[in-house]
Amino acid sequence: MAKTTKRTDERPAAAEPAATTASTAPIAVLRRHAEQEFADELAALARVDDRPRPPNWQLSPWAVRTYLLGGKLDNGVEITPKYVGNAKLIEIAVATLATDRALLLFGLPGTAKSWVSEHLAAAISGDSTMLVQGTAGTDEAAIRYGWNYARLLTEGPSMDALVPSPMMRAMQTGRLVRVEELTRIPSDVQDSLITILSEKTLPIPELDREVQAQKGFNVIATANNRDKGVNEMSSALARRFNTVVLPVPATLEEEVEIVERRVTQIGRALELPAEKPALEEIRRVVTVFRELREGVTIDGKTKVKSPSGTLSAAEAISVVNHGLAMAGYYGDGVLRAGDLAASLTGAIVKDPVQDRVVWMEYLQTVVKERDDWKDLYRACREVL
Repeated sequence: MAKTTKRTDERPAAAEPAATTASTAPIAVLRRHAEQEFADELAALARVDDRPRPPNWQLSPWAVRTYLLGGKLDNGVEITPKYVGNAKLIEIAVATLATDRALLLFGLPGTAKSWVSEHLAAAISGDSTMLVQGTAGTDEAAIRYGWNYARLLTEGPSMDALVPSPMMRAMQTGRLVRVEELTRIPSDVQDSLITILSEKTLPIPELDREVQAQKGFNVIATANNRDKGVNEMSSALARRFNTVVLPVPATLEEEVEIVERRVTQIGRALELPAEKPALEEIRRVVTVFRELREGVTIDGKTKVKSPSGTLSAAEAISVVNHGLAMAGYYGDGVLRAGDLAASLTGAIVKDPVQDRVVWMEYLQTVVKERDDWKDLYRACREVL
């Protein structure tokens, strides 16, 4: 019998993959889109929504309003409010999007323009990701279309070589597209929207073709007039928008509710190891911001100077979240004045000279004189 020899160049069989690997584990995203975060609420609304819907809308205008403003459905499901404020403004915005007129959400920074825009798109189209982010460097390709230059050089102009923008994809699928910070886009690029908004078509002259908008397509733009580098819209473009001005929260209680709700949502998403912030700490931050913003104390007795920043509810949310991180990782998990002092000072003092003087004067004349604010005064003085 011939002797069998074992080959020495054989490679060992590859190991079987582990049942659970890092690549198959669920990914914990930092921030989910609105249609993902509130999928249960959107589904609950869809189940009870028997009202007329505009073409290609996922929900009726009534259901969109309920999703934004909150309420209790007949089946007992509670819809949390996404916007706290004047309900009529939301109704106007939704009604505008049901027509062929575009919507412009206008207001000071931090008045929830982008937040409302995202949730409107999520409720109406089921997709809030059709987004054009306006910057000083935004060009026409971001609004119209671009080219895959490798294919363009080898194949010449064709639909396969064309790279559609979010605007083009929204037109093709009949969805809403969001244009954030419209007035930061150069004026000549802004005007590329005029044909889209008036004719509902996007010409592609290189191919002698056009993309016609499907029913359900519309544009939600946001803009504010406080950022540096603002480019005024031409009158021709402005006429094609219905403008809804989102104001700052009308009352202290309304602003406290907004901040508390968002801090809870963000803290849960970030898994901060701190306790839920006491309402009184949120109230103090919001009070400071409102008094500095309005130039007078809540009781109307003392006038104060205003810093250069806007001090919106969005910045108050950021201050409280930073305080929770400090309390959770470097403290005992309970939010206190010392945890808020650094981020509160950083939010107010944008100009190291002018704003610092305003903040120190406010601390001396207002914060120091309030008996239950002594801890906040001492903490803020330590970081100045």
